[in-house]
Amino acid sequence: MSAADQACHDLLVRLAGRLPDDLLWRMRDWLADSGRSALSATLPRELLRHRVGLTDDERDMLAAAAGEWGASRRLLDAVLPAHTPDDLVVAFEAPDGPDQATLSVLAVVRGHPGCVELRHAWRTGGRGRQRVVIVSGGERPWVLAGTLQRVLRAHGDRTPCVEVLPPHGEPPAYHQAAIIGSASLWHCPSALVGA
Repeated sequence: MSAADQACHDLLVRLAGRLPDDLLWRMRDWLADSGRSALSATLPRELLRHRVGLTDDERDMLAAAAGEWGASRRLLDAVLPAHTPDDLVVAFEAPDGPDQATLSVLAVVRGHPGCVELRHAWRTGGRGRQRVVIVSGGERPWVLAGTLQRVLRAHGDRTPCVEVLPPHGEPPAYHQAAIIGSASLWHCPSALVGA
């Protein structure tokens, strides 16, 4: 596993709700498909363009990923600082039940090593209704996120929102809200035994 890939994935997870969906899914797709040069050129510029500040931890992730892949030090240093991520005003609601798209996602998640849980929600609000898929665990999470995004795009979702989180630890506020407002689609049976 590449430390730079993991750092970039972790940063993109933290940027959910802070960068536009169409930009975030594209960057996750590049990461899953080894598009490191595109990411190193685009990610710092988009953070500047959208005036998204980064905490010290997030800046370290940016340097570990984009810096490793050749982004200019000057560009990385220009990204705005933030003491805490901006408060997000988003609402999530649980779906009525699974549809073809979520059943297709479920088939992939169940076969991917390390996955613990799959959840699904609809984000509502100013930008309209958007499906959000939340996966806990999974080896090479950036590859899993890219695969699930392609599945959702095949089902007509233009800007798929796929959040692959580590199985332990406290998720960012955006993901906590998504988890609270979501419905569980699947749990790994062995994960339930150890709980």
